[in-house]
Formats: sequence, C-alpha cells, structure tokens
Amino acid sequence: MSKQNKDVSRGVRKVDSMALVTGQPVYTDDMAPKDCLIVKLLRSPHANAKITGIRTETAKRVPGIACVLTYADVPHIRYTHAGQTYPETSPYDRYILEDRVRFVGDAVAIVAGETEEAVDRALKLIQVDYQVLPAVLDFHTAKDNPILVHPEEDWLTHAPFTGADNRRNLLAHDECFDGDVEAVLQTCDEVIDQTYRVQAAQQVMMETFRTYCYKDPYGRLVMTSSTQVPFHVRRIISTALGIPKSKVRVIKPRIGGGFGAKQTVVSEPYPAIVTWLTGKPAKIVYSRYEAQTSGSPRHQMEMHVRLGAMRDGTIRGIYLHTLSDGGAYGEHSWATVGLSGHKSIPLYGGNCEAFRFDDDVVYTNHQASGAYRGFGATQGIFAVESAVNELSRRLGIDPTVIRSKNMVREGQTMPAYYNEPLTSCTLDRCMERCKEMADWEHKYPYRVLEDGTIRAVGVAMAMQGSGISGVDVGTVTLRVNDDGIYTLMVGCSDMGTGCDTILSQIAADCLDCDMSQITVHGVDTDVSPYDSGSYASSTTYVTGRAVVDTCAALEETIIREAARQMGCAPENLSFDWHTAVNLETGQQKSLGEIANDSQNAGNFLTATKSYSSPTSPTPFMVGIAEVDIDPETGKVTPVNYYGCIDCGTVINPNLARVQAEGGIVQAIGMTLYEDITQSETGKCYSNSLMQYKIPTRLDMGNIFIDFASSYEPTGPFGAKSIGELVIDTPAPAIAAAVAEACGQQFRILPIRPEQVCRVFHPHDL
Repeated sequence: MSKQNKDVSRGVRKVDSMALVTGQPVYTDDMAPKDCLIVKLLRSPHANAKITGIRTETAKRVPGIACVLTYADVPHIRYTHAGQTYPETSPYDRYILEDRVRFVGDAVAIVAGETEEAVDRALKLIQVDYQVLPAVLDFHTAKDNPILVHPEEDWLTHAPFTGADNRRNLLAHDECFDGDVEAVLQTCDEVIDQTYRVQAAQQVMMETFRTYCYKDPYGRLVMTSSTQVPFHVRRIISTALGIPKSKVRVIKPRIGGGFGAKQTVVSEPYPAIVTWLTGKPAKIVYSRYEAQTSGSPRHQMEMHVRLGAMRDGTIRGIYLHTLSDGGAYGEHSWATVGLSGHKSIPLYGGNCEAFRFDDDVVYTNHQASGAYRGFGATQGIFAVESAVNELSRRLGIDPTVIRSKNMVREGQTMPAYYNEPLTSCTLDRCMERCKEMADWEHKYPYRVLEDGTIRAVGVAMAMQGSGISGVDVGTVTLRVNDDGIYTLMVGCSDMGTGCDTILSQIAADCLDCDMSQITVHGVDTDVSPYDSGSYASSTTYVTGRAVVDTCAALEETIIREAARQMGCAPENLSFDWHTAVNLETGQQKSLGEIANDSQNAGNFLTATKSYSSPTSPTPFMVGIAEVDIDPETGKVTPVNYYGCIDCGTVINPNLARVQAEGGIVQAIGMTLYEDITQSETGKCYSNSLMQYKIPTRLDMGNIFIDFASSYEPTGPFGAKSIGELVIDTPAPAIAAAVAEACGQQFRILPIRPEQVCRVFHPHDL
C-alpha cells in the first residue's frame, strides 16, 4: 500500500470550505422544513423547587399551538444527557420533564406551535405553583449536605466504580497513588502548598444548540442535530422515549462549533418527544440566553496542590486533590475530574518519586456542567503548572530550566497516566524551540517600558491524550464506485475542525490518488459505520488509523477480484491502485474497469474496518505568554503568545495551526475575561455576550505556532492528536507572567484588573 506523504503533511484546503464561505444551506436550521413546529421551553425561576401544580389549559387554546407538554405527558425513564460510550459513567439522573426542578433554567414544560409568536404567547399563559426548597449553591459544602439535589429513589448508575452516591450529593470520588507521597514531601527542601480555582466557563460556539425532527413513512423518528456524537444521541433518545434504537435515525450536518458542548444531548429530547407524540416535524433553536444559562459549561474546579522539591529544583513528590462542581445533573463528571490529575501530574511523572491524586465531584443547584475542550486537564494543568512556577520563583531558578530538569521524556512510563510508556515525545525540543521563538533569554522575567508598562513573560507545559484507550472506536467504510472514484464513509463528526479533510488526506496517500477522487459521506446513523464521536481528541488518531487499516483491506479485496476477473492467482497480479497487471499474460485492467465489471457481477469493491487503541498516545505543548501589565489600572494585555507542539506527524499544518490559535484564544478568554456570575438564589447573570465577555481580535495579541514533530508508531502516518491540548497552557503561562510583573501569584481565574491594581496600590483600594 502506498504511503508517500503526497497529501499528508500538506496544508490542504478543507473539503467543505467553498460551501461554508459561500453561505450554502449546510447547517441544522438551514435544513429544517419551513412549516415545522417551533419548540420552546418554559424554564424554572428557582434553583430548587417542587412543582405542586401546573395549569396549561389557557396556553393550549392559543391559536396555532400544537401541544403543551408537562411531566405528566412524557415518559418517566431515567437517562443521562452525556454523550459517552455505553455503559456511561454518568448517572441516569434525568427525566425529559420532572415535577422537580434543580437549577434556574431547568425545563418545566415544552410548548410547540406553528409560529414563534404563538409559542411565546402560550409560554406566558402557563401557570406553575412551586414549593421552593433550600438550594445547594456552594460546592464546598455540597458533599454530605442534608439538602439533597437528587433525593429520588430511582436514581441509577451503571458505573459503581465512580463512587457516585446521590444520598451524599456525590457524583464521583476516586483515588490513585504511587509511593508514599507524605513521606517524600516531609524530606523535601521546599513544599508549595496552595489552592487554585478555575471558574466555570461557556464554550460560546457560534451555532447554538439546535435540532429538528420528523417521522419518516415507516414511523421512525428522524433527527437532524448539531451534535458531536450522533450514535450516542440515537441511544440516549431511544432510552429517554422508551423506544427501540432501530426507531431512531440521527443525521449530522455541518456544525458551527461545538468545543465539547455538543457532546451533551442538550436540545435533542424536546423536539424528539414533540414529533414522537404529535407526528409533526418540530425544531428547537436555543437562543444565546438559553445557551448561556441552560447549556453545558466547563466544570468549576478547586485544586489543592502540594509539590515538593529540593533546592536544586528536583521535583520529588506531587499531591493533588480536586473538588469539582457537577451542577444539577451528572454529565461527564467522573471522566472530567479524572483528567485534572491524570494529565497534569504525569508531566513530571517520569522522575517523580511519589504522587497522590484524589478527587470529589458534587451535585449543586447550578446548571449542569459538561464537556469543554481540555475536559478537566485544563483545570488541573493550571494548578500544577502554577505550583511549579511558584516553586521556580521561591528557588530562584528559571522556570524553563526547572521544567527541563524534571519533564517526562520519550521511553519513560508515566504512572499517573494509566502506566502507559511514552512511545513518542519531543517535549524537550518543544521547550527549546518555544524559548527560541519567544527570545526568552532576553525577556525573562520582565522589563519596564518607557510609559511605565511592565512587559513580562511566563511559561507552561501541557499534555493531553489521543482518544480514550480501550473505549473509543472509529470505523470506516471505503467503496470503489464503477467510475473508479472512492466513497469514504465515516461516523465521526466534523464540527469545523476539518476532520473530513484530514481523513481524506490520509486516504488519498494510502490509495495513491488525488483527494478529488474521494467523496466523504457525512454522518447518518442509518448508513454510516459506527464511531464513538468527535471528542477526547480522538478523530485523527483513532478514525485516521481506521482509514489506514480500511485502505489495506480494500487493496486485498481489489486484488482478489481483479485476479478472479483476469483468471490468475492473486500472487501473480501486480496492482498499483491505478492498473492491475496479470504477470503471466500481460493483460491489464484499470481500477474503473475492475469496479464496473465487479458491480455488473453483483460484487462491490468495498471494505470496512474498525480501530480501537489500547493506548492513548500523548501530545505535548509548551507555551510562553508575553503580556503587558499597567500598574495604574491593573489591566493585563496579551502581546504575544508562542506555542510549540508535538502532535506526532502533522497531517495538515494549516488546520493544525488554526486549531492551536483557536484554543489559545479560548484560554486567553478564560484566564482574563470570562466568568459565570450568579445571584444568591442561583440565577445566572452571565446570560448574554454583553455580560459574558469573550476576547475579540483586539484582545488576543499575536499568536505564533511551530511544531516539533515526533513519530507515533501506532498512529496514522505517525500522527497524534492536537484539538484539546492547545487550550491548556495559556492560563498558567499568563498567570506566571503577571506574577513575575507584580510579585504575587493569582490562583483564581479570571485574573481581574482590580486585583492586579490592588497589588500595586494596596492602600488606595
């Protein structure tokens, strides 16, 4: 099989680029029928309450209203919104609608009508009686609190190993360790003992949550949804509605961003139940207000770090405890909190004598938290990397030097990372290259500009994974059509990341053809091969490897069929993906002729292969932030960000660079601008982009990206992942730069100007 890197490692334009830039109707709402029912939700004004009465008669009489559904009208089946491989580690703690609400914004009733005006009017006419209950709004006091967020008897978990217990408001508890960390810390010269907090954060994808549904002529529910996990949506909806999966078909069009939010089934159940009960097409489109207040934000986490080292900078022991706020429902909580330790401690795990990591995730009456790019690693890396930066300042050692002394290297085993050996790692080269890009030796730690502004630099390292080992599955079907053109059918979701393009590049090199000869088929659960979905940085590594294996299987199929047609044994046939030659007679046949004759004989040249990796190879990154700090106002302004990445072989440098830039900008927002603020009764104030500030092009400075490629032997063409990794370094790097400038470490995000100003003017504020 050809692997010439003809398209791999080339900056190929995205295969769907022209449709997107010319405004073609490719998104969910573009495809919804114009006459479908409009679905909206009546939402709770209370953080914790029992519904004692609900009157909908007046609302139902509004002209154009098709149905008004309450908890009495829908199935009472516990399920989870988490788009994870079954059996999910998230508890089954939801009904479609329930007579209890658990956060401000929780669904109370579903209204569907012919026009938006009719639905809005009907929503105002629904009367609800609430018994308001005390709420759990401080995640520090949630565990074993007498107020239970989920007191119900039918609460269910399929994963008892997660430690979840609704009677303790506990969504997850886990512990892991290697060596006696307490004994090691007691013999260290220096111990950093600090607590760090990362706030909840919204994904703010351009396209909000949206779904439309209809019934086909056979009575099956067909859903078109902006989702990262079509096959999981099918399973979740079948569970919630109490119908067979065979009755549900899910189609994924283009996605206008997801970043993990659409790994959770946020919008899908509501039009699904409307269509199932009424038989009419229905759609729901979340407003930005709803996406902000009833979405699936990043978990708020607080991390206690104890990091011990010798005076020469040798790190000997790390202890990390993470407390995570799961919110009102348990989506992704166990998996997310685990990454806070499993993808931060191993950065120093190659030489570290001992570590301990334990965690708790608790229920509160906040909106349910979920998946967001970085998936818990972002929070843990902020804490551990900030502790290392504090250690470097205490010891008076350059933070890049202390990292080079302690960082994990290729060939080592990382005990906190599932004991997997490092088969590819250029973290050391990433550090040297990033320092060179940033001119670190001349800029560290800071300098004062002519106008009094302090320009400072800070550094951080990060690691992630490539899919979930032993769990994630990518499947690919490849078919040769009678004209010799290939159809590539995948089940993974391109959410703007360009995975359709990357998989086409891999296939084109394996098949020794032009990318124009490959047609990529979007995801439709009726016809696409099974894929776990686009999350956990799995697509390039897991599904890309499935592409390589499928191409090899297709080559064998073509050779067998060509040999049959040409009357020779397969070993007497030469095939170069364009022409087959009978080595005995010299007879030749083109690929198109072979495919056409095969199809006429009732055979099809096709192959299907799945891939699930027993390991999750680790990509690495080093980031250096250069920021300006105004001592008068405390404003922190990003100037330059330098990143060097080891993602194995870079399949598409253009797309990889855009991935990196996008993740860095999101992290800049999380570090300096974005926060979810709430009232004392749990109402979310950050309900629009007027209140929830994300960075614009004027707020991000300049971003410079380079790659220090390694070669991952288990990956397609040596590739690893990149999607999540790139959001992990800016928070600790920016916090380090600010600390260098003002002499105080900020351990709670976001870093606010008034806090920085208070350091410079302690008696004026």
